[in-house]
Amino acid sequence: MTWRRGAARAISECTALVRNLAGARAGLRILLYHAVGTSLSTDSYGISISPDLFERHMVALAEIPEIAIVNLRAPEPSDSGLEVAVTFDDGYKDNLYAAAPVLLKHRIPFTVFVTSSFVQRGQPEYLTESELKDLAALPGAAVGSHGVTHARLAECDERTLWRELVESRQYLEGVIGRPITAMSYPHGSANLRVRDAVKRAGYSLGVCSRFDINRGDRDPLLLCRTEIVSADSERVFLQKLRGAWDWCRWRSRDSASIMN
Repeated sequence: MTWRRGAARAISECTALVRNLAGARAGLRILLYHAVGTSLSTDSYGISISPDLFERHMVALAEIPEIAIVNLRAPEPSDSGLEVAVTFDDGYKDNLYAAAPVLLKHRIPFTVFVTSSFVQRGQPEYLTESELKDLAALPGAAVGSHGVTHARLAECDERTLWRELVESRQYLEGVIGRPITAMSYPHGSANLRVRDAVKRAGYSLGVCSRFDINRGDRDPLLLCRTEIVSADSERVFLQKLRGAWDWCRWRSRDSASIMN
């Protein structure tokens, strides 16, 4: 464990004590996963979580009676109670073969954000067109766009940005045969310029990588998420659900530009 990760856990342990007294933060919490079991050569951050740990997370989530597990959507005005939505970025093949069976077993809906060029190029760790169709047909499953090339959208010129947004949506709609209305910003790279382009491109939801809960007044095109990584034990997972790690929102370089 690095000293930075150790310091983060120490801060979150202290915050968790406060949260245990005050109760979980109310609103819509969107969980962000990536791969489930795929060995990634450049995964120094730990975005590939083991299938066993993923199932333990989902069992813990399903067994908390005060949490409502919902499809990804805009947060509602009411701030009473905690709702949780599950999402995945990039479109890994294991989302279909490792994650989906667990989610179906526990009746947990989920959304997979797919980078279209990864599918088109037939990269082995990512879903094929046939697998993407199979995933989209599962009960409770939804597909969203994660751009064409996984580019940092806030750094794209206008022409490239528009291509990333529109061509990815059109391709995915052609594969699964249904509208694509949700967008996940690759690398969490979003600002108000990107947000406005996403709206013009026909999306109604946009999700970032900034830690926080979403209340009823949150912009539906700049929704926050809570990232889950391979080092997150069940204890840490429950802390993140209850808001003990939401202080991490101040570490995001895009925080200032996407805050309401």
